[in-house]
Amino acid sequence: MGWNRKVLRVNLAEGTCTPEPLNMQWADEYLGSRGLATKYLVSETDPKVDPLSPDNKMIMATGPLTGTMASTGGRYTVVTKGPLTGAIACSNSGGFFGAEMKFAGWDMVIFEGRSPTPVYLFIENERAELRDASYLWGRSCWETEESIRAQHQDPLIRVSSIGRAGENQVMFACIVNDLHRAAGRSGVGAVMGSKNLKAVAIRGTKGVSGIRDFPGFVRATSEAKKVLAGNPVTSEGLPKFGTQVLMNVINEMGALPTRNHRDVQFEDASKISAEAMHEKRPSDGKPQLVTNAACFGCTIACGRISAIDKTHFTVKNNPKYWGASGGLEYEAAWALGAANGVGDLEALQYANLLCNEQGMDPISFGATVGAAMELYETGVLTKERIGLDAPFGSAEALAKLAEMTATGEGFGKEIGLGSKRLCEKYGHPELSMSVKGQEFPAYDSRGIQGMGLAYATSNRGACHLRGYTVASEVLGVPVKTDPHVIEGKAELVKAFQDATAVFDSAGICVFTSFAWTLADVQPQIAAACDGDWSMDKLATVGERIWNVERQFNNAAGLGAQDDNLPPRLTSEPAKSGPAKGMVNRLAEMLPEYYGVRGWTAEGTPTPETLSRLGLS
Repeated sequence: MGWNRKVLRVNLAEGTCTPEPLNMQWADEYLGSRGLATKYLVSETDPKVDPLSPDNKMIMATGPLTGTMASTGGRYTVVTKGPLTGAIACSNSGGFFGAEMKFAGWDMVIFEGRSPTPVYLFIENERAELRDASYLWGRSCWETEESIRAQHQDPLIRVSSIGRAGENQVMFACIVNDLHRAAGRSGVGAVMGSKNLKAVAIRGTKGVSGIRDFPGFVRATSEAKKVLAGNPVTSEGLPKFGTQVLMNVINEMGALPTRNHRDVQFEDASKISAEAMHEKRPSDGKPQLVTNAACFGCTIACGRISAIDKTHFTVKNNPKYWGASGGLEYEAAWALGAANGVGDLEALQYANLLCNEQGMDPISFGATVGAAMELYETGVLTKERIGLDAPFGSAEALAKLAEMTATGEGFGKEIGLGSKRLCEKYGHPELSMSVKGQEFPAYDSRGIQGMGLAYATSNRGACHLRGYTVASEVLGVPVKTDPHVIEGKAELVKAFQDATAVFDSAGICVFTSFAWTLADVQPQIAAACDGDWSMDKLATVGERIWNVERQFNNAAGLGAQDDNLPPRLTSEPAKSGPAKGMVNRLAEMLPEYYGVRGWTAEGTPTPETLSRLGLS
């Protein structure tokens, strides 16, 4: 069946944990995880709710392929209204937590209200209870995970928790599981902190049963794994270099945002690249990268496990950070490095460790530091205001600001606002490189035109994972398109957005889409789940999910005026590289995108579109 058909509703204000049946009509219409949790959220939550109020709900959800033998079937999703953006927030995480939720017999956990005191949710198969977390408040994600396992004397418990960033309502706080996997974007950790919910701990021993056609599922998943094994990106590039394989590639094509998007190429990109992580250090003769790692059920293993240089100024007097732990992925390496002009690989790893330890999104953190550094260089911010010198390129400033933001001290509180609020506070909103308040990932849309449209229209704010046209425009997957032209990009962005909604909702990793299309996913879903799961139906499900997210945002007050890019990207030409002299041509692409979507010129779905998708 793919689903356990069970939801756990947790009322934090009343301290109750109540099981209820999964709405199977909604499962048939939204599949699971991202889509199904979104349907629950929009059905139960006022779009105008204050994201940090008790009336906002937070949902953790698995997909029908989560916990199964499908490759990368370890994903789970956190859906809520995001404090960073005021839009729908949907953050996806790997590791082992999602599979454990499925093994315990639950498809979804809905959190509502606010606990009067800190608590954590403990689930052991059918049993669920809220427990006191006062002793955990103020502790890091790492300490929390270790303490809960020790408390229950069970090393196999899987934990998702917030660190001090979530407790302090840092606007880009995330939820960390398995020490260095995270539901990372839009501030979902701040919502969790606002509810006085420190952690969710799960132990499941029931496994996954009830696959509709088990022999067919074995065949479908086996064939799909062969596709991954035969693709050079998923079988060679990602296992060896991780997502960091893109650093030099994107830099060479002139699309690596540098120094708060002032530049499109970083002179020290090679120093913070995947290749650099493999190089032996002069200090100890060891590379920063220790090994690769895989999430539950993953046959790609793109994760990085790294060990920082013990002699580096950030850690030489702090052995706590000397061990091997989660290493730099591309987006984090860019945000902590090129976005700030910092070419010190060890400093980037240190900041990355702090983000994992205290639960911060490294993309938004690093990009916000980049905005602060530009404000410093232009004289708007001073050493006295920040508490230190913070020019572009300062590894010392990056490290110190990471510490201050993680602990909520000094100017770190202002970095914790995110770049939009920070830049507005100091009178320069144009210096926030964000959409809907969420900071850009690691692609400059002057050199990759489709990504500009994908950023502007993303329902959760600037995001590469909502419509990764880089696959087509850079890597030629599934077809090669010219990154410098705008023709056909509206259709391309829509296709990627709708397909990604299906991948997310199935409970699998979007990185499989470097090799898979929906035609590879469809047989797996059809064999696992009851009902008719044709290609046409999956395409409709993806489009329905995108439109229901858009409806929520429209009702929250977001519209065409928020489908924009900072003026730097649309009016300041790229200074170097193959895209030299180009700006992003969003104004030409956006009306065409609205037309392809079946939306009005104001960016709202037409009655005809809503009727066709069953949303009217």
